[in-house]
Amino acid sequence: MSLKHGLLGLLNYIPMSGYELIKDFNESLGLFWHTTGSQIYYDLSAMEEKGWLISERIIQEDKPNKRVYTITPQGKAELVRWLSAPPTTTKSSIKQRNALLIRIFFGAEVDKEKTLELLRSFRDECLEVIKSMDVIDDAISQAKGEIHPNSATYWGLAAECGYIMNKARIMWAEKAISTLEKQGGGQHD
Repeated sequence: MSLKHGLLGLLNYIPMSGYELIKDFNESLGLFWHTTGSQIYYDLSAMEEKGWLISERIIQEDKPNKRVYTITPQGKAELVRWLSAPPTTTKSSIKQRNALLIRIFFGAEVDKEKTLELLRSFRDECLEVIKSMDVIDDAISQAKGEIHPNSATYWGLAAECGYIMNKARIMWAEKAISTLEKQGGGQHD
């Protein structure tokens, strides 16, 4: 996925400020795409230069001024073009860079407790993601019929994949923890 296309997708529903985009991105697409606020602002600027969106500076009395971004017809055309393009990233979607698994792979080189700590932390982070999915489920429920009649269905499919992937990660982490705890000993047994 291109971050730019994810942002265009969100702006396709409703104009938003950068702050609102970051919040919405983290509560929806953030489930399967990590980015930073600075990268979002950088891409917003680049997309405005391309004519994919326009922005308007809103002066506020009680709050800091804000810039609201709106998708343009050219931006909508780019989003549809990207969504309609043949899939080219299947392998990269399956094969990922995963520093955790590299650390596990070479885990025999450190004290076993360090690896167990890493696995427990990973498991707990996955549990937090699953807990945070209640917000996503609420947003999907509220969106049914409000924005686009079929959007909630597609949002639900993506969220379900994230839920299942995190449940599988938790199962794997618990199995890995159990295996190492039964192993006994420490580094280079």
